[in-house]
Amino acid sequence: MSRTAVTDTALEGLLQRDRWLTGLGLLLLAGLSWVYVIGLNEGGWPSLMAMPMRHGWTAGDLLLTYAMWLTMMVAMMTPAVTPTVLLVAAVERRRGHPQPLLRTALSLAGYLAVWAAACVLASLLQYALHESGLTQGAMSPLRPRLAGMLLIAIGLFELTPAKAACLRLCRSPIETIARYWQPGLGGSLRLGLRHGLYCLGCCWALMLVLFVTGVMNLVWVAILSAVVLAEKLLPRWLYLSQLAGTAILAWGAVLLAYG
Repeated sequence: MSRTAVTDTALEGLLQRDRWLTGLGLLLLAGLSWVYVIGLNEGGWPSLMAMPMRHGWTAGDLLLTYAMWLTMMVAMMTPAVTPTVLLVAAVERRRGHPQPLLRTALSLAGYLAVWAAACVLASLLQYALHESGLTQGAMSPLRPRLAGMLLIAIGLFELTPAKAACLRLCRSPIETIARYWQPGLGGSLRLGLRHGLYCLGCCWALMLVLFVTGVMNLVWVAILSAVVLAEKLLPRWLYLSQLAGTAILAWGAVLLAYG
C-alpha cells in the first residue's frame, strides 16, 4: 500500500472519529436541554409557573425566564445545526489545522451566542407582555386578537424573499464556509456567528409562535423544532416554508375573526 493510500485511510479514520465525537456531543447537549425544558414544564425544577400572575417580576424571575428561553432554543436548534457542525469538523480536519475539535466547538459557540442574544430580547418581550396585562399569566398565551395579529405578521414574513434568502444561506453551510472561513480560532468563532445570524434571520418569526401557544407548550416546541429541521433538510424547502406561512396566516385570520 502506498504512503498516500495509508495517509488517506488514516485521515478518513480521524474524520470518522471526529464525526462520532461531535455528533455525540451535540446529542448530549440537545438531550440535556430537553430534559431541563420538560422538567420546567412539569415543575420538577425551579418553576416559572410560580412567578406572579400579574405584576411584580423580580430580577430573579427575569433571569429564570432567560434561562428557560436559552435552554429551549438550544434544545430546538441543536438538531438543525448538527449537519453544519459536522461539516465544519470535517473541513477543519481536511485542511490539516491543529485542534479541529476546538475550532468546531468555537464555531458552535458562535452560533449559540447569536441565539443567546436573541433570547435576551425574547425574555424582555415576555416580561413586557406580562406586565402590560396582554397575557393572563407568565407562561399564558396572548389574548386572541393580539395573537391573531401576531400570527398574520409571522405568516407574511414567512412568505417574503428575506425569509427565503436567509433560509437558503442557512441551508448551505458549504457556501458560508467557502465565503467566510478564516484561519485562527477567531475565524472559527466568526464563522459560527455568521451562520447563527443566517439561522436567526430565517427562524426568528417562527419562534414568536410560542407567544401565541404559550411559551412552555411542549407540543408546540416540538412542532416548531420539527418545522425548523424540515426546512433545513428537506429538498423542497421553499414549498414547505410557504406552506407553513400560509397556514400561519390562516390561523391568524381565524383568531381575528372568532377570537
